[in-house]
Amino acid sequence: MNLYPLAKSFLFQLDPEEAHHFTIHQLQLAGKIPSLLRVLAGGEVKHPSLHRNLWGIDFPNPIGLAAGLDKNGEAIDEFGAMGFGFVEIGTITPRPQPGNDKPRLFRLVKDKALINRMGFNNVGAEVAAEKLKRRKSSVVVGANIGKNKITPNEEAVRDYVFCFKTLFDYADYFAVNVSSPNTPGLRELQDKDSLSTILNTLQEINHSKEKTKPILLKIAPDLTNEQISEVISVVQQTKIQGIIATNTTIAREGISYGTKEVEDFGAGGLSGMPLTQRATEVIRYIKTNSDIPVIGVGGIMSVQDALDKLNAGADLIQLYTGFIYAGPQLIRNINQTLIKQSV
Repeated sequence: MNLYPLAKSFLFQLDPEEAHHFTIHQLQLAGKIPSLLRVLAGGEVKHPSLHRNLWGIDFPNPIGLAAGLDKNGEAIDEFGAMGFGFVEIGTITPRPQPGNDKPRLFRLVKDKALINRMGFNNVGAEVAAEKLKRRKSSVVVGANIGKNKITPNEEAVRDYVFCFKTLFDYADYFAVNVSSPNTPGLRELQDKDSLSTILNTLQEINHSKEKTKPILLKIAPDLTNEQISEVISVVQQTKIQGIIATNTTIAREGISYGTKEVEDFGAGGLSGMPLTQRATEVIRYIKTNSDIPVIGVGGIMSVQDALDKLNAGADLIQLYTGFIYAGPQLIRNINQTLIKQSV
């Protein structure tokens, strides 16, 4: 029995950010009985065909929770119990910061979309590390890292280094976020020179460790093919382990709301159904022009959307907006379909 439509009808009456905090709190309460979360998710789905081994990490299934939903690592074990094969927390910055002014999260229900301009609101790397220390489950965890708003771009590498070092012992992989549209100037770090500096510095630290951790780069869907080719070149030169494609978009194509309504929403990253096709195109372009592993994310609202990402070459996928609109049953449905295709 799928209980999510009932929960969604209540949650969608709340302010989006209030609904988010309420959901995290309820998950923490329900997490005291992990079997309850599995029931709420429609039951556990396990099968050898779902396993993926990437970068020496065993993922029990290829469906992850994208960064942004559990920014501070407050419900990692609970999301794992609901069926996610891995959970990416963050974006984490060195120092805690409140993010942008509210309101900063908006539902575009007609388009099954969200616009957010959260601005990397988080508890900071040191507190996040303590939360990761206390987790009880063995679910795979990625740490999405970024720079503080007040840090100038020319000093950004120091912020990424601080987060990388602070979280290194507690995360299974790292995602370098230079593609959020909600921190002024951040996307400028996607240019070749800035990107190379950050990634080479992190790799130098990585290789000084007894055991390295996979480093991935999260890119924007708004890059041109020429820019994506430059990113591919940097990834290959720095020998990081993969790309997460894609972050939210600053474009407003595919929205059915009128110009005035769109203007009222204001700036921010658009996610959900309007991003579905573009994110898949970026994945396909990367995989056509390289053998770089890709985590596909952006507008996975249905089983078919997930299959399209995987068929375009994604090695793993992540949900965010689709999870909010469809609920945990989407994880189960995707996994069941993948099992059927494997037999």
